[in-house]
Amino acid sequence: MKQEIIRKCLEEFKAKGIRKMTVKEIVAPLGISTKTVYKYFENKEDLLEACLTLHYGQLQDDLLKVLKEKKSPVYKIFKIWIGAAQQDFGTTHLFYEDLNYYYPELQDKILKHNEKKFGEPITKVVQEGFSKGYFRKELNPNLVMEACSSIYAMLTRTPTFKKYKLHPYQIAENTVGVFLRGICTTKGLRELETYGSELKFN
Repeated sequence: MKQEIIRKCLEEFKAKGIRKMTVKEIVAPLGISTKTVYKYFENKEDLLEACLTLHYGQLQDDLLKVLKEKKSPVYKIFKIWIGAAQQDFGTTHLFYEDLNYYYPELQDKILKHNEKKFGEPITKVVQEGFSKGYFRKELNPNLVMEACSSIYAMLTRTPTFKKYKLHPYQIAENTVGVFLRGICTTKGLRELETYGSELKFN
């Protein structure tokens, strides 16, 4: 029952957002009472944490599949960031807006828990990109990825770019997209041209 509650509640959070949903509204599609929910979870945030653990576990499994593709490092890095943007600004935008603005600490807690599982493989891909000449060798790989993450955090967790009144994908293309292209060598840029619109924030 607990896993079914988590799975169904995650669907509700993704479809309707988090902040304004009460526990009663969240579990209504399950046909169970809030009393049943409180047998397994202390409160709404405890339930949300369980939902996020499931959600990010699934996402990271999907991203690990990208890392295992027989494609170049530059392709994989772009694909990962574009996949993140599609999740943040796609059909589940209410979910991510609430998550980024009202529950960032909880989100970070879950991501940190899975950091080793995902962090080590992506670090290897980044290092491969530098060693094989897709990224500019004079740059520091760790600093580059941290800077890119910081730009993305500004895009998703702050109102910094809202004043431009552009679609989030356009903002992503003008920030993260420009940054990622800026770390590429001529070889890396040629690789991006090979895949065309597949590696654009749109």
